[in-house]
Amino acid sequence: MNAMREINSEHKIALVTGAGSGIGRAVSLALGGAGWSLVLAGRTASSLTETAEAVALAAGALAAGGDSAGGDSVGGDVLVVPTDVTVPEEVDALFAAARERYGRLDLLFNNAGTFGPGGVPVDELPYSAWRKVVDTNLTGSFLCAQAAFRQMKAQDPPGGRIINNGSVSAHAPRPDSIAYTATKHAVTGLTKSLSLDGRAYGIACGQIDIGNATTDMTQRMRSGVPQANGEVAVEPVMEVGDVAGVVVHMAGLPLSANVQFATVMATAMPLIGRG
Repeated sequence: MNAMREINSEHKIALVTGAGSGIGRAVSLALGGAGWSLVLAGRTASSLTETAEAVALAAGALAAGGDSAGGDSVGGDVLVVPTDVTVPEEVDALFAAARERYGRLDLLFNNAGTFGPGGVPVDELPYSAWRKVVDTNLTGSFLCAQAAFRQMKAQDPPGGRIINNGSVSAHAPRPDSIAYTATKHAVTGLTKSLSLDGRAYGIACGQIDIGNATTDMTQRMRSGVPQANGEVAVEPVMEVGDVAGVVVHMAGLPLSANVQFATVMATAMPLIGRG
């Protein structure tokens, strides 16, 4: 039976990976509040359900308060699909579920990622740790981008947008972060290739490079992290909602315009002074 639902034409469809926590959850909330219907993907079903419930609660509050941007443009329709983005078959099933539910895809926020082990010198990094970071940050991003590209190329009308979550580590490394840094540099290449190859099909691709947003993954910034000069220092952080606002802006542009790269970082973090 076809489970595709009737969706208000004003409600575009976004798929968010890594949606169970942190940046993915914040972006899902912001997109839902901006009227998008959502497909939430991540490894843990319970975390995705918490995000979906938060989106529904926020959408209900906006509708009750009349605070939505378009008055009646609150999205709130959410599909939860537990997915390991490193497994091709699971990625295929994710996009098939999105297609069956909504019929099209307007946005992929390609967000799933992992830091891997921190503070491990290059010569001591286990191959298994290297492979896990590469599989998640690079191969997982490719698999999701490929599936989104395939869907956006084939749908009628064609087109859509892919936003990759890069990192300020796509510009400058931290000490002992070779796996994470290498994959984030590679994501930049992925973004550029997708942007070029998507032109003929109305597919835009941009990248958001984030520095020190407040999430569980960045709690260590508040207790001190190694610096290039060998010292350990506490680093400033910013609210994750500020990142979500930038993603919503990028997502809301017409396909004739694209934010190719955006860097959003805590104002006083030491990135500009690295090295």
